[in-house]
Amino acid sequence: MQYVVLQVILKEKFLGTGSGNLTSLEQAINEQAAKGYRLHTITTASSGSKGLGGGDRIQATMVFESIG
Repeated sequence: MQYVVLQVILKEKFLGTGSGNLTSLEQAINEQAAKGYRLHTITTASSGSKGLGGGDRIQATMVFESIG
């Protein structure tokens, strides 16, 4: 396999700025790196809010390329 495509949904904090779970994104990238893939492309898109107290969702789509 030469390419792997993954999506990660990040939940924005209700108060303040920044994502409350960037470790999920970091973990996905590190798992693919350990398998011999490097991050080729990443895009993000807002996927809406889950209501009061739910925070917004950001969808990160990543394409990894085999380096081996």
